[in-house]
Amino acid sequence: MNLAYSSIDTHFHVFDAGRAMPGARYVPAYGASLPMWQAASKALGVGRGVLVQPSFLGTDNRRLVQELSSHPDILRGVAVVGPNVSKPELLQLHACGVRGIRLNLAGRSHDPGDWPAALALWETMASLNWHIELHTDTGALPEVLAWLPTGLTVVLDHMGKPGQVAAHDHSVQAAVSRARLQPVYVKLSGAYRLEGRNAQSLARLWWSELGADRLLWGSDWPCTNHEKEANYPQLLLVLQDWVDRPTQQRVLVDNPGRLYDFA
Repeated sequence: MNLAYSSIDTHFHVFDAGRAMPGARYVPAYGASLPMWQAASKALGVGRGVLVQPSFLGTDNRRLVQELSSHPDILRGVAVVGPNVSKPELLQLHACGVRGIRLNLAGRSHDPGDWPAALALWETMASLNWHIELHTDTGALPEVLAWLPTGLTVVLDHMGKPGQVAAHDHSVQAAVSRARLQPVYVKLSGAYRLEGRNAQSLARLWWSELGADRLLWGSDWPCTNHEKEANYPQLLLVLQDWVDRPTQQRVLVDNPGRLYDFA
């Protein structure tokens, strides 16, 4: 699978060994650099990517900003911010190439806290055409969507992690319902995070329920906490089993190019 170096990996991380925010549940024992990602991705035609802020770095987006600023032609970013982040900070992140924020609630409370009151943040995100990326525990998506503003585009991490691979599943129904109001995208990534659910069947379910224009692919490289799965060629190759060739073009090039504002 080589789409002329134009393919986009919408989910990978860079970080330094031993660096994490105080109290982080995970502290990397190794470093993951942009040249390392490029060494794995370029040979497969993946020439562009979306850097996602690792949860263990919290709202310290300095490394993310550094990489985006140095590679504006090939990188976009998804940052982590708090609900009280200032508008100037958001504008600065946008200028560097950030196009969304991530809420990683996996393994944490899914209660809304201060987020529903973050009206200034939601307004600024809407004006910048940003999206909100969600990583929830299995089956917890409906309760989170219920307290998020309906005017924002939503991206579901790691195939949305529904309780069942079925159209009647509550997470699937919640996503489809939200998609009637604003776009909902699903990242076909992190199959090893699905707790045994069949990734091929789930990918095809989302394809059927949301359409080919709402699917993205991400390697999740270097697959933190699942490093043994970080076989980049295999992470991309499985996409051939999940969707057909015309849809692969949309998933790898067209959809992420549009969502992440690549030229």
